[in-house]
Amino acid sequence: MNALVAQETRALTQHAGGRMAVAEIISHVQVVQEVMRAVMKEGVHYGKIPGAGDKPTLFKAGAEVLCMVFRIADNYQVEDLSTADCIRYRVTCIGTHQTSGVVMGAGLGEASSNEEKYKWRKAVCHEEWEETPANMRRVKHARGRQNTTYKQEQVRTEPADLANTVLKMANKRAKMAMVLNVTAASDCFSQDLEDMDEALREHLARHPDEAQAEQQPPAPSAWPDDAFEQQMAKFSGALQKGRSVDDVIAWAETKAPLTDAQKERIRAAAPSPATETEPE
Repeated sequence: MNALVAQETRALTQHAGGRMAVAEIISHVQVVQEVMRAVMKEGVHYGKIPGAGDKPTLFKAGAEVLCMVFRIADNYQVEDLSTADCIRYRVTCIGTHQTSGVVMGAGLGEASSNEEKYKWRKAVCHEEWEETPANMRRVKHARGRQNTTYKQEQVRTEPADLANTVLKMANKRAKMAMVLNVTAASDCFSQDLEDMDEALREHLARHPDEAQAEQQPPAPSAWPDDAFEQQMAKFSGALQKGRSVDDVIAWAETKAPLTDAQKERIRAAAPSPATETEPE
């Protein structure tokens, strides 16, 4: 792989003087794919997010591997767009070849403390939420597991406390864009999704069968054991009056599904068939 990387590195640093040859483009794709197979690990350097397309998502660790392979040095130009109540940075990441110093490409990234995941935090306690001014607090409705919902008391964060975090995120987004632009690895990787707001990412990346399940009414729950025990006398009475086991089970399941154990209880309650005796 070293010879292939060396050839590709020369192509990346020389293509600015003219178009790349078809062989160089093929070589480039081979390098990225071979690095994915030989060096990168799924779940560490990249990963697939269900519902977000077939291409894997490139993580920060994977971008750093590609920078090392192609000898790309990252340099940052930061534009401070902050206001009194918002920390905001726009960053341009410029990729240069470590040996020749040739500029290979750039990427743009931006982050703001007004993003959902930075703007709000969970209140420490109900008293903190009550003592916070009305325009600085809210009750967030969110979706939990198994299609449940819940409420959470939240208060506004202090923008100044997030300045370093926001700057790092803007740098990261710019670097991810630069790496994908310089290495043309977008045919192998989708855009970075790992820094999305958790709720938004869950919505966009929800597994298709889970999304389909949301559109359908939830399946009814099985008979609770206590409710089943209360109705067991009625089931037994129906069986004693001549109703068949299948009829009683079918009638019970018009109210709620029965478990296998509950069906066995009904079958066991059925009267034994009368035995005929031989005439004397």
